Amino acid sequence: MLPVELKKDIFWVGVEDFGRRDFHGYSLAPRGTTYNAYLLKDRKNVLFDTVDAQAAAAMLERLEQVLPASKVDYIVANHLEPDHAGALAYMVERCRPEKVFCSAAGLKSMAGHFDISGWPVQTVQNGETISAGLRNIRFVETRMLHWPDSMFSYILEEKLLISGDAFGQNLASGCRYADETDRALLVQAIEEYYYNIVLPFSSQVLKTLDLAAELKLEPEIIAPDHGLIFRRPEDAAFILDKYRELALQRPRKKALVFYDTMWRSTERLAGTAAEGLDKCRVPCRVMSLKNHHHSEVMTELAGCGAVIVGSPTHNNGVLPQVSAMLTYMKGLRPLNRLGGTFGSYGWSGEAQKHIAEALEAMKVEQPVSPVKCLFKPKTGDLAAAFALGEQIGAALTARCRE
Repeated sequence: MLPVELKKDIFWVGVEDFGRRDFHGYSLAPRGTTYNAYLLKDRKNVLFDTVDAQAAAAMLERLEQVLPASKVDYIVANHLEPDHAGALAYMVERCRPEKVFCSAAGLKSMAGHFDISGWPVQTVQNGETISAGLRNIRFVETRMLHWPDSMFSYILEEKLLISGDAFGQNLASGCRYADETDRALLVQAIEEYYYNIVLPFSSQVLKTLDLAAELKLEPEIIAPDHGLIFRRPEDAAFILDKYRELALQRPRKKALVFYDTMWRSTERLAGTAAEGLDKCRVPCRVMSLKNHHHSEVMTELAGCGAVIVGSPTHNNGVLPQVSAMLTYMKGLRPLNRLGGTFGSYGWSGEAQKHIAEALEAMKVEQPVSPVKCLFKPKTGDLAAAFALGEQIGAALTARCRE
């Protein structure tokens, strides 16, 4: 693919990875991903971020269609995670820049990943501005969005925000711009990315959005390090509003039921709980952990104000995939959910106690006692599972009216 000129003398010089499916070892990237890097041509030519190490040569080839690497004066490392800085040493060697800019926390990360002795590294402060000639670049620290070293680069005269991992998506499509893609697909990719990567830092997202307003940053173009670029003012406004919505985690009238099962008794309870939700006209998705990756389940939770978890008792605990899902979910810290638990047992029946405790630790409000049944569910057990779904559905409906 050729370089893409976003504005006069500002180019995308990144790389698409159509084959990527495993993202960072814990999340799926079902549509691949991109490693976005950007080049500003001015009196000082500035390269913003690099790419994954395995894509370094492809990035260099793309960059050199715009200008020789030796003409790059500055490199800005907004974020030192390997998918954005893996090619940093490769590019420093070929560009021999005058300066490599990063945040103070970024310097620690940089030194941890590379031998930077002899590199012309210069740390920048929050709000500091440097001149590239006709254009000025302001740096905004965005600590824990989603690493301590993260920062934004804002090209003032162009109202162009290079945002690192914030506002990204895993989406390799051959397109560069958000307005070239189906909006429903784009929203799904944004939610996948947010709920599996950014969610624990939602309070920082809100602070950063407020800080951007304080600093009078009014981007008309937002260029993240993954996925599609928001090149129109209305699209920039859309992604800023979308992030505020996701960060606030207001309850939505939709529920998620996820479970694992041994002999399908717990599976039957899952379907019956969903029927109870349906009676309250609460849309619901039922997901078996045998068939769905934990990142898919987490993405579904993005649109749900309630989560109901099922597992039979196994070795006095829960089935391993349920335990793993709860651990993953806890680390991502979802807020403002209602929930409940159900399952069958043959001997001791502790699974629901463990699940209820895990939900409580995540501050999931549980308006209904756990439902469990001995071996196959009988008429009374199915009635209890139906009531579980119905009562959670009613509580969610009431909450969404508040």
